[in-house]
Amino acid sequence: MDLYKQYADSIEFTQQYGKTVITAHHTDLLISGVGRSAAAFRIRGTNLVIKVYFPDFTFIAAEEAAIYRLLAGSRYYPSLHDSGDHYLVIDFVDGRTLFQCLTEGKRIQEKNIEEVDAALSEAKKAGLTPSDVHLRNIIVTPDGSIKLIDLARFRQVKEQDTQWENLKGAFPLYNHLLFPKRVPETILNGVAYLYKKKPGLFHFFIRG
Repeated sequence: MDLYKQYADSIEFTQQYGKTVITAHHTDLLISGVGRSAAAFRIRGTNLVIKVYFPDFTFIAAEEAAIYRLLAGSRYYPSLHDSGDHYLVIDFVDGRTLFQCLTEGKRIQEKNIEEVDAALSEAKKAGLTPSDVHLRNIIVTPDGSIKLIDLARFRQVKEQDTQWENLKGAFPLYNHLLFPKRVPETILNGVAYLYKKKPGLFHFFIRG
């Protein structure tokens, strides 16, 4: 049996209080993060991550793998190394998400914003329709460059997604001398909640 598939099959999930939690995994795997549809694990001794989808979301694996293949060779996205019916294996990306940069007071540079624009432009040229681009799936690496992860929604064909444009529109406010460069997580989560409820109001406030 393929080693990566062994790793993926070793992971067990259960539901607790309406949330999916990890109950078992191979000893070579280190939990890296848990999201809405999958959990990511660093493979010990490598620079690889295996992303394993929750039982109700395994259909996303093939779709996200196809997106990574379309973006192969881009410096803005991790490389895909393997995939199966419920998992992906991609590069481990070291660094801080933009969300972490804000909560830790790590300055976000204008060039970071420009690189996200370039990354999304590449995706569009590849025939994709990037959406759900948010502070937690944009990583600033130790050398200051940008990587985007969690690409499952890069092929949605619904109405145009303006989330990144709205976030980018807030950058001049963030860049203001008096704006705090360290923002508590509770405030960021509160803003995200309000944005989901009233995105139009956020757009009006930022852009006028």
